[in-house]
Amino acid sequence: MGYKVDFKQMNHIFEQLSDEYDIYAPKRFKKQGRYSDTDIVRYDRVENIEDVVFDQKSDYPAKEVLSPITQPLFYFTEDEYRESKVNDKKILIFMRPCDVHAMERQNRVYLQNGGFEDFYYKRLQEKVKIVLMECCTGWDTCFCVSMGTNKTDEYSIGVRCLDNELLVEVKDDEFNSYFEDAANDDFKVEFIEKNQIEVKIPEIKDKEVLAKLKEHPMWQSFNSRCISCGACTIACSTCTCFTTTDIMYNENMNIGERKRTSASCQIDGFSDMAGGHSFRPTAGDRMRYKILHKFHDYKARFKDYHMCVGCGRCTSRCPEYISVTKTVEKMAAAIEEIEREGK
Repeated sequence: MGYKVDFKQMNHIFEQLSDEYDIYAPKRFKKQGRYSDTDIVRYDRVENIEDVVFDQKSDYPAKEVLSPITQPLFYFTEDEYRESKVNDKKILIFMRPCDVHAMERQNRVYLQNGGFEDFYYKRLQEKVKIVLMECCTGWDTCFCVSMGTNKTDEYSIGVRCLDNELLVEVKDDEFNSYFEDAANDDFKVEFIEKNQIEVKIPEIKDKEVLAKLKEHPMWQSFNSRCISCGACTIACSTCTCFTTTDIMYNENMNIGERKRTSASCQIDGFSDMAGGHSFRPTAGDRMRYKILHKFHDYKARFKDYHMCVGCGRCTSRCPEYISVTKTVEKMAAAIEEIEREGK
């Protein structure tokens, strides 16, 4: 079913939905951006439609709803522990198509990885319903079409934002009752067909080429550019690395909590082992690991598609202006060079 609602009507629907759902969407935070007097757009709970940012790609992805940067896991005393609690409400998230595909990647890592299910992720993910934000134009760092993540059928509601009104497509019958007083419309979500950027992901045909690619000098060119800040991976919609920390309370050192905190493979020391051994001691080594993971290793393991969804947030957030698409192009050129030399 399709509907047309103005913002006043939608806010009334938000009020009704809030009895059962916590609603999350990209939201603007004034003067909290990276530079002086700039804003930042990230996911947070919203109570009215005016808070939802439709005309700008969020600086950080929707994954923060289900895998927050910092998340308490459990609390402990000398002889027992208690798991952290979550809200009983279901979760309604406004997402763009790339973030819907990114959640599928997260689901695979957290819920379908060798038969293991992450309890803390699952208890949130199983409550999620998706409001798809129509995305027909994209932005200058997007390359979702190249990654095949520009379209999706995995949503309950689809919306297009106009001036002070929304066109709504309801796919999940559970939500039709909320729009029973709205005007009917034949709206169907449309999808972007062409980005400003196109990238062809190179195929690595065998282990010999892969081994030579890992040793290629192109990666070490990043030693003078990448500052290993981890901004790209925190902004990435598919990264899932984390670390855990036990916090002891000052009043009683036998009482505390364990927290899970997002980590980054781009930070120096991430791969360090006991005894001082490091697998990836340089920025170039870490860049190689990240790019190959997003554009080869994940697909090689799961046999279907690449991990990257082409949202372009890593490029947008990099303080050194390192472009992920240009890096992939350099990798493609290196593979061609290796294959030529092997003939």
